[in-house]
Order: sequence, then C-alpha cells, then structure tokens
Amino acid sequence: MADFNLTPEIREMRKDVRDFMDEHIFPNEGVFSEENGRREELMKDLQSRTKAMGYWAPHLPSEAGGMGIGFMPYVYMNEILGRSPFAPRAFGSQAPDSGNAEILWQFGTDEQKKKWLKPLVDGEIRSCFSMTEPEVSGSDPTGLQTRAVRDGDDWVINGHKWFTSGAVGATFAIVMAVSDPDGNPRRRASQIIVPLDTEGVDLVRSVPVMGDTDGHHAEIWYRDVRVPVTNTLGQAGDGFLIAQKRLGPGRIHHCMRWLGQMQRAFGLMCNRALNRSAFGSLLAEKQTVQNWIADSVAEIQACRLLTLHAAQKIDSGEDSRVEISLIKFWGARTLHDVIDRAIQVHGALGVSGDTPLESMYRAARAARIYDGPDEVHRMVVARKVLQVFSQGTEYEFE
Repeated sequence: MADFNLTPEIREMRKDVRDFMDEHIFPNEGVFSEENGRREELMKDLQSRTKAMGYWAPHLPSEAGGMGIGFMPYVYMNEILGRSPFAPRAFGSQAPDSGNAEILWQFGTDEQKKKWLKPLVDGEIRSCFSMTEPEVSGSDPTGLQTRAVRDGDDWVINGHKWFTSGAVGATFAIVMAVSDPDGNPRRRASQIIVPLDTEGVDLVRSVPVMGDTDGHHAEIWYRDVRVPVTNTLGQAGDGFLIAQKRLGPGRIHHCMRWLGQMQRAFGLMCNRALNRSAFGSLLAEKQTVQNWIADSVAEIQACRLLTLHAAQKIDSGEDSRVEISLIKFWGARTLHDVIDRAIQVHGALGVSGDTPLESMYRAARAARIYDGPDEVHRMVVARKVLQVFSQGTEYEFE
C-alpha cells in the first residue's frame, strides 16, 4: 500500500510556497499577463526572493544548482506551483527549461554544462525543445523528418519544426534530428544543442494556440544549420532514450500542476456557489451544483492519488509506463471537466477575462494533446493490461 503521508519538512515547504503565491504571484497575475518591461523586472525580483528563500530550481540536485530535495518533494511542491502559470518561472522550474536542465545534467558533457546548463539554471538565459514537426504525427517520433548529417566535425541540420516551446527569447534549442535514417528505429535520432543565433535558423512565427499569442510555441526552419558534433547531447543515436527520460517525469510534473489548476478552479466554483443567488436561493443549494461539487471532489482526489502513485513508482525505479499513461489521459480529462463546471457556475463571468477560468479552460483543452494525445496513452494502458491477461494472469491493482 502506497504511503503518501507528508513529512513535516514537506508540509513546511508547501506552506512557504503557498504563502509566497498568495503574497506575490496571484496579486501580480495581471502584470505578468501584459507585454511590458515591468513584467520582466517584477519576475527578476521574485526570482531573487525565491533564491534567497532557498527554493530555487527544485527539480535539480544541489550539485547542479538546485534545491536537491528529490523527486517526490518536488512533486508535492508542483501541486502548489501549478495554481498559476507564472509561478514555476518565479521558482526557476518553468518548462521547457526545467526538462532541458534535467537532461543536460544527466547527459551533458562538462563543457556543455558549463556553457549551457549553469546559465540556464541561474536564470540568465532561457531555452527551448525542438522536436514536433507539422508534417508528421507527434505521437510517433520514429517518423521525424529533420535530418542531421555528419560533415567532418560538424552536424548539418535541415528540417521543419513547430510547437518548439519557449523558442521566442531563448538562447538555444535542443533539437531532435534523425542522424542515422537506416538504423534501428529507436537509434535513428540524436539530440543536438543549437544556439538560436546560428546561421540558417529561421524562427518563422509564434503559433497562435487557442487564442493565445504570447509566443510560447514557435515554428522554426533549420536550413543547413552547422553546429559542432560536440554539441551532441549524450551519444549519437541517444535521442529517443533521452526523450523518454525527459517525458516520463515531465508528465508527472504536468499532472501535479494540473492538480493545482483543478484545485484553484474548484475553490472558485465553491466560493461562487456560496455567494451567488438565483431564483430565490444560493447556487450552493441547487442540487445540480452540489452534484458538480461532489463529482469534482471525487475526481480530483482520484487523479491526485493516481498521480502520486505514478510518481512514487518512478522514484523507486519501477516500470511506470502504465501509471504515467493513466494519469496523462485521466488528468487531462479531469482538468477540463472541473474547470468547465466552474465556468458554468460563474455563468457569463466565467467566460470573461475577469477570472482566470477562461484562460485555464483554453490551456486545459491543449492538455489532451501535448506530451502524447489521450488516445495513444489509453492504447498503451489497454495493451499492457491485455498483455498481462494473455499470459494467463490477472492485472494486479496496487
């Protein structure tokens, strides 16, 4: 039986983070939503505060410049950070920088760590991850078309990417490119560090996503982009291995942040129900609203326990593919449903920009696609379960 009891240290950390959010993040969300110099100035100030508190880069070990708290404490912290999309950056753990820092720490050379990891962890530069391509299915990375061809001591990269998260304003990209097209499907690709000021890198546009034009997802062409072979992350052919090392824990962190979003939407829904009257009584007294609240409590709690179980299996080094796929599609569904109910309780206010629910709802729809569409994760779960039964045994629920 899994033990999810929080240690006193984790409880104290969560309280400190919650207090910081209440004092510095939530009141300033309007500032962070605007394109102006004050936004960056404020973010730098908050980053200096979290560094002084010792709460900087919780995803990394202390040797890499992080908190060194380990995987599970960071999972619990992420549940609080997830309540605002601006909080992770204030704590130095925003995607895709956090995932890039993790794989640079695990697979980078000493020179790569000095040149790219240290300034990334210190918050001096930002990065992006360039894997998805518009011409092929993102759920099947064996179909990637971007090529990296060896030319002496250089890679020459050609290809078309989009949804390169964090590209606008980034210093470098980690590019997934096919370096051995005739090799084993799982050894064809490499991950290569590409400075974005390299000749041939064409950042075409910020892709508008569900009405969001903040530039988080970019379309990029790589045309005869030449970088040293020493920019290879790990060994040539390690691209898929590194991607899995990055995506598994990354999905856990996504789901914990989604829990924060669910809980925030849930709180808004309950407060609205207790303060809004219609047809002679509070919304909280309407059976339908009560059903929404009860269903949301059950679903959030189920999602939370599934996520913690998956996180614990990762932390213990066990095979967690089924658990990760479970929380990915169940978490995305629950996220959408809870926010949707909260919007319904708010009525017209819920679809306006006067509450965070409108932007939360747009982001929730995208959650069913990125890091693998729900349908693929459901297929993974079903295949693994059926494989167990085909061997004459029953699937064991833990």
